[in-house]
Amino acid sequence: MDRGPKNSSLDEKIDFYFENDNEYKPQNNAINKRSPLLPLSTNNSPTPAPIISSFDLKSVSTAITVTSPQIQNSFNIDMANTNNNNNNSSIETATGFSKGSDKTRSTSVSKASSFSKDLSVDSIKKKVKSNFDSYSEKSKKSQNKHLDTSKKQDDFWNVVLLIALYWLQGIPLGLSSGSIPFLLKEKMSFSQLGLFSLASYPYSLKLFWSPIVDSIFSNRFGRRKSWIVPVQFAIAAIFWFFGKHVDDLIKNPGPNITTISLIFFVIVLLSATQDIAVDGWALTLLSKENLAYASTCQTIGLNCGYFLSFTVFLAFNTVDFSNKYFRTVPLDYGLVQLGQYMRWWAVIYAIITLYLVLRVKEKKFYENIGIVSTYKTIYQICRLPDMIKFIFVLMFAKFGFVPNDSAMQLKLLEKGFKKEDMALAILIDFPVQITFGYYAARWTQTRTPMRPWRIAFICRILFCVIGTLAVYNFPTMLGEDGKQVGSGNYFYFILLVKVANSMASTVMFVGLSAFVTRISDPIIGGTYMTLLNTLSNFGGTWPVYFVLESVDYFSNATCSVPKVSSDIIKNSASSILDKKVFFSCVSESGKEMCQSLGGSCIVKYDGFYVISAICIFFAVANFYLFTKPTITRLERLPLKAWRIQTNIN
Repeated sequence: MDRGPKNSSLDEKIDFYFENDNEYKPQNNAINKRSPLLPLSTNNSPTPAPIISSFDLKSVSTAITVTSPQIQNSFNIDMANTNNNNNNSSIETATGFSKGSDKTRSTSVSKASSFSKDLSVDSIKKKVKSNFDSYSEKSKKSQNKHLDTSKKQDDFWNVVLLIALYWLQGIPLGLSSGSIPFLLKEKMSFSQLGLFSLASYPYSLKLFWSPIVDSIFSNRFGRRKSWIVPVQFAIAAIFWFFGKHVDDLIKNPGPNITTISLIFFVIVLLSATQDIAVDGWALTLLSKENLAYASTCQTIGLNCGYFLSFTVFLAFNTVDFSNKYFRTVPLDYGLVQLGQYMRWWAVIYAIITLYLVLRVKEKKFYENIGIVSTYKTIYQICRLPDMIKFIFVLMFAKFGFVPNDSAMQLKLLEKGFKKEDMALAILIDFPVQITFGYYAARWTQTRTPMRPWRIAFICRILFCVIGTLAVYNFPTMLGEDGKQVGSGNYFYFILLVKVANSMASTVMFVGLSAFVTRISDPIIGGTYMTLLNTLSNFGGTWPVYFVLESVDYFSNATCSVPKVSSDIIKNSASSILDKKVFFSCVSESGKEMCQSLGGSCIVKYDGFYVISAICIFFAVANFYLFTKPTITRLERLPLKAWRIQTNIN
């Protein structure tokens, strides 16, 4: 039997059963067929309106079952009540006819007519529709609640996975940008450190091979896993084998600086490739409702990895810190060596990568994205009028902060601030930034995530001024070994400045990440996000080399040797004393030479203050004349302004 029209509305299904089904169709002469105790209608007696018996109600129940099984039970109650009413009416009617009274007959017919009005086809249909709407709404809410709960559970573990992957990404960055320069500064000048700073450039140039990562993959293995897995295995292998020799290279960095820089260049290159894949995966791994938390995952993961390799490692690598807090018998080396630390993380890399291979399943990707077409897409994105302005903002926004971020801490160490105190300050700063990163993410989850970015920008300019003054007014005194030793009370001021500056930096990072996530095109998500993140990173990386070189270039320091005349200096063997090196003690080699002769290095003017003043002035002018008005306008643009013509959503 035909059970009714498929894919039809509730009205259509009810009409079908009440009008087309002969088996259950209500008859106009319902009294004659359903109530045999009533007489046949005559011309002198009114014909009651159609009455729906319990048998007719079954047809409605059938329609309800086809339409929405959830309300079948409720409707059965109505059927039972209707049966009782029908039986009572039939008894009343039969009693009336047995007395043979016309009055009773008239009353019975009136009751039947009244009852028929209450159970007419239209009233039943209205009842069905009302019940259906009520239960349909409840069913929809229940289903949505179930889906939301399931989605939250899936997103929770996806968030954990993203944090872990970003954490691994932060480990090499913390070493190359934090710990290694600190370890090398003891024996190298700022200009020599500038050479090692080039090792971090791949992270800021990953745009050039991001289309390859987006386009070449194994769909069976997973679009993002095709790159993340081999890259992380490669990093694990380099960490393991290079960790056996790195300590010897660090002890004598002069002739080995090129080797050290090259190896870390490769490590950062691999880490940048992993970042491309993870950034693209974040766009599809999280649901649309929780997509804004991708920037939070990046903030927490990168900060954990970065600060663990920078702060925690540097503290435990310091001899004084290890002897003071963890040893009863002092030793001449730190609690954790660089090689030991790298080999330990090689094992962690391997374990997490194996988990990805064996346990994590990735959705298949069916879009056909070619390498050439992706490069063309990047070119088209960069040609967007508003994107050009955004690129200029990203390239020069961080220029004014570079001396404070890259040289201030090294300058404090040079003036006598203890390395273990610096490590302790960074260690205290670590949990503060993790906690503050959460609130910064909530602050930026608005339609204007760049507004907190602009506020933090102004704060960072202020902290650059305070940081420069902190270095200039740093109090020093001579220790027992003749070296300058910083005042312990000044530590708290340096800690306050560093924490405040890091908080402002976190707000800028989270705000920019949220904005980039919002405007990125999911079709080429990895490339789009990588393009913008690359430009942002490169804006803070490209000036580092030039700033460190400028610190030495603008510095002027001479060596003063007591009881040594200029004639003695002129007659000194050139193989032992170089006139230029002897008179200039800007570099570490010049300082060591001056100290070996019993002299003192007199600084006429320090290039750090010169380059800091130049950068701060540039930051203020750039912000108020270009960055602020440009960002304010770009933030108000619709998403279609960030889409190329072939990818308009």
